Amino acid sequence: MKKPFIVVRGGGDIATGTIHTLWTAGLIPVVLETDKPSAIRRRVSVCEAVYDGESTVDGMKAVRAYGIENVYDIINENNVPVLTDEKGESIQRLAPDILIDGILAKRNINTHIRMAPLTIALGPGFRAGVDVHYVIETQRGHDLGRIIEKGSAAKNTGIPGNIGGYTAERVIHSPADGIIKTVKDIGSFVEKNDIIALVGNEGVPASLTGIIRGIIRDGYSVHKGLKIADIDPRREEYGNCFTVSDKARCIGGSVLRLVCRFMVDMNEKDI
Repeated sequence: MKKPFIVVRGGGDIATGTIHTLWTAGLIPVVLETDKPSAIRRRVSVCEAVYDGESTVDGMKAVRAYGIENVYDIINENNVPVLTDEKGESIQRLAPDILIDGILAKRNINTHIRMAPLTIALGPGFRAGVDVHYVIETQRGHDLGRIIEKGSAAKNTGIPGNIGGYTAERVIHSPADGIIKTVKDIGSFVEKNDIIALVGNEGVPASLTGIIRGIIRDGYSVHKGLKIADIDPRREEYGNCFTVSDKARCIGGSVLRLVCRFMVDMNEKDI
């Protein structure tokens, strides 16, 4: 069976769930990222390869590509190439069969339905059948992972999903503009009000007691109000900091269903 060539815009934790699902199914997408990713859940985000050269998530290795020619060498080694291309300028040259927008910016950043025979967007900011062919619901709840053929995903509420009985309390935002210096790392157990980072000379206290599920990269230039950390109140869930989340896997499964349907159609045309 002929495999489609897939490009994914974005390499954060939710997009990585889709990338990992495709990879485990034997499909290796090319990931396009900004040159300064700001992922919070860095241990489960392939975008970290931009900084470190490579990133491994749940057994899947992502490697930074230094040009389109390098992309194919990385794929041949069964690894996921991560190419810095925030504007998607390489998409035309790559000519993918499938394009997935996993940026999750809550708005459309220059993705359109003509970029590939099959285009899929994760989350709000897109209209299925207009901006892309399909939209996948990313809001937790009954419709999480629903494939939308017409219309849009639910609007962003600004309220994080409920984990251990906490929503907004578990997310921490920068108190000021400046360079962040992390004091605690992902997986660290903290008590409420422990200092987990410094922005300039201002301490950033833990909003509740629990495990740091995600924190922005040390040395990153942040602005006031930017999301910089996420705390999981469930003390026993240490391992969850380092594996793809249930939400990301659910969304990835929905994408794979669309990809499989496309593959069947593509191969039937070749018969």
